[in-house]
Amino acid sequence: MTPELRTPRLLLRGWRDTDKVPYAELNGDIEVMEHFPSTLSRDQSDEMVDHMSTMWEVRDFGLWAVERLDTHAFIGFIGLSAPTWHVDGLTPCVEVGWRLARQHWGHGFAPEGAAAALRYGFEHVELPHDEIVSFTTTLNLKSQRVMQKIGMRLDPSREFDHPMTPGWHGQRHVVYCIGRPAD
Repeated sequence: MTPELRTPRLLLRGWRDTDKVPYAELNGDIEVMEHFPSTLSRDQSDEMVDHMSTMWEVRDFGLWAVERLDTHAFIGFIGLSAPTWHVDGLTPCVEVGWRLARQHWGHGFAPEGAAAALRYGFEHVELPHDEIVSFTTTLNLKSQRVMQKIGMRLDPSREFDHPMTPGWHGQRHVVYCIGRPAD
């Protein structure tokens, strides 16, 4: 069962079948997917929802569906994941990430939800290096700003070429990290 997290404005919850249509819409938006190799088809998006749901059954963390508390609208995902690919000096790791529908950008939802995901990670997840990371393309300044807002710091020594995107112009990624808070 997926635990639920509440922030002042968001509910981070398990995935529902009704999330698939709006999730496919945001994955088909070229602005939302600007820093990915391509948009996703409806089938690819649905497969991703099924995979994200299953990950909660496999481990004690994952990516939550995110709902606004004021409108109850599904707006995307925020949460924790563990890359299955390998990069020296980075993996294994736990990553905090997000993807929100464009109409919900600029309201502070990503940092609000990501901060809650970080707290959950530090309190409930066995972390391989007592840190949580986040990474994105070198040109994705909006996501990098979210990383900065939640207290993550850039680690230039860990910049890497994403192994799942060979030859893509956005293959180079920056890494931000944050250690477990002192008690």
